[in-house]
Amino acid sequence: MARAFASSGDLTEKKISFTEIGQGLYAFTAEGDPNSGVIIGDDSVLVVEAQATPRLAGKVIEEIRKVTDKPISHLVLTHYHAVRVLGAAAYAAGQVIMSETARAMVAERGQEDWDSEFQRFPRLFEGHESIPGLTWPTTTFNGGMSVYLGNRRVDILQLGRAHTAGDAVVWVPDQEVMFTGDIVEYRSACYCGDGHFGDWGATLDRVASFRPQAIAPGRGDALADPGIVREALEGTRQFLDATYRPVARIAACGGSLKEAWTAAREVCDPQFADYAIYEHCLPFNISRAFDEARGINTPRIWTAERDLEMWDALQG
Repeated sequence: MARAFASSGDLTEKKISFTEIGQGLYAFTAEGDPNSGVIIGDDSVLVVEAQATPRLAGKVIEEIRKVTDKPISHLVLTHYHAVRVLGAAAYAAGQVIMSETARAMVAERGQEDWDSEFQRFPRLFEGHESIPGLTWPTTTFNGGMSVYLGNRRVDILQLGRAHTAGDAVVWVPDQEVMFTGDIVEYRSACYCGDGHFGDWGATLDRVASFRPQAIAPGRGDALADPGIVREALEGTRQFLDATYRPVARIAACGGSLKEAWTAAREVCDPQFADYAIYEHCLPFNISRAFDEARGINTPRIWTAERDLEMWDALQG
């Protein structure tokens, strides 16, 4: 029997957690759904990741209002994916911040990504009628920038290509806490369909070089102590290696995408089959790994049509 496409069969609401990972720092998590982060400053609040819709953003705002009544002044989007950015309007933040590369990716492939993710994640897009359109930043940067929430400094940094070419992380130096977006996951599959396997490991090394005391990953539980942080970094690295290496071996021998799929599953299934969104991610990951192994540096744009064609070829 063919598997249900992507996450189209996952219609169960997830349990929300709102975990303090540093003084005035919170991770909004939901059992493997996309996470958000909250940074409370002296006079206002910065949110990391908008969620997929204003409806879901409202759930983040509900949690924020349980701990502070300070206004939400800044929204940082670590990359361009629809499930991360399309809820932005709900926050009414004066500044919406992305890397310049991420903004360029909205222009290049934002609508295609929205259409694609809409059919992949129907539960996340409930209430999609309230999305006003593509999310565009008010502020962009190259390399890094700092925001001051009163006396609290927040650094927004590009540490290298990984989950996308435009990834950013958010570092709060007074607590040594990092919000990594999908560069780091915890017991959740990495989505690599727009990723850069060859660069991702070095980017993880740069994350580790900050020696964070806690991390809010892109998906999975909040990582509230250095030991679990190290475990998540190593687990992310192992997932990437287990995906890419068997695919690269098949590509080097002139094998087919279907052969790469079989080889990767033999390595990945025993280690990661119980991870959140594993079956969803694997076909996209292997397709991208196969392209990269054959020298295609820029990930090809996923469209709703291409998604279904690939899924039928591999998961059908």
